[in-house]
Amino acid sequence: MEHHRWLRALLLYVFRAWLTAYDDQSAEDQWTLKENREAFSRIQLRPRVLIDVSHVNMSTSVLGYNVSIPIMIAPTALHKMAHPEGELASARAAAAAGIIMPICWFPNWSYFQTLSSWSSFSIEEVNSPGPGISFFQLSVFRDRNLVRQLVRRAEKAGYKAIVLTVDASWFGCREADVKNRRMVLLLLHTMQVRSTALSWKDIKWLQEITSLPILVKGILTAEDARSAIECGAAGIIVSNHGGRQLDYVPATISCLEEVVREAKGHVPVFLDGGIRRGTDIGRPVLFALAVDGEAGVGNALQMLRDELEVVMARL
Repeated sequence: MEHHRWLRALLLYVFRAWLTAYDDQSAEDQWTLKENREAFSRIQLRPRVLIDVSHVNMSTSVLGYNVSIPIMIAPTALHKMAHPEGELASARAAAAAGIIMPICWFPNWSYFQTLSSWSSFSIEEVNSPGPGISFFQLSVFRDRNLVRQLVRRAEKAGYKAIVLTVDASWFGCREADVKNRRMVLLLLHTMQVRSTALSWKDIKWLQEITSLPILVKGILTAEDARSAIECGAAGIIVSNHGGRQLDYVPATISCLEEVVREAKGHVPVFLDGGIRRGTDIGRPVLFALAVDGEAGVGNALQMLRDELEVVMARL
């Protein structure tokens, strides 16, 4: 029995190291990965004093849905790599925290049924754990009939919006992943099924097949923000894919002002990338999931809530 516990601990250590290598790496020199975080460190806060902060209200709404704090869990694949309950645990923790979790559907070899190549959870199962609000992350595949089926299933399962990833039509040169042969095979497979012809016309096409609002994820410039709004996007997510698609692009926090200025309040703008603490909000979900499953994600979200509350009270 002691031998089994030791072996399990060793396997868990190796697995978590592998997960960290996958989740915390990016393209080429990984400059953008570092810049995503370091750009936050160059922003200074200007606190105010002698203001009544006996009640701090952090609630807001996203596309008309109330959330307890201005945080969404970024759509990420492969949650089951971190914990056996995978996306189910993350979704339950998000619902308990009163926030939105966009579900990332990641194709496997038989890609009609599962959310990720390491998940046995269907689109329907992940949105069933509780009363939480879920959005559905979508990549446009070459097989448009598959896209139609996915959108219909998302609608029927009760997802409230589509998060369309627009910066992954062509995979970046992720040199760290080359060392992981299984991940390379998975990425090559995904490249085979994902459309490289994705264009602004596809947003119009999606609007023809669904009544769900569409958030466009992967915007970094005012020009693209303008195009997204002109195409009828319901929201914009400023994201550089964690630096995984193209190295030496600016940090997302450095692009935020430009995009918000161009949006002019017509659509909500969200930020993804480089976020680690409540001071700048945070994205530690996969690591927390690996440590302690649903409870770990819940604790991480509570830490972010507590840190953000302190910042808002001081500002």
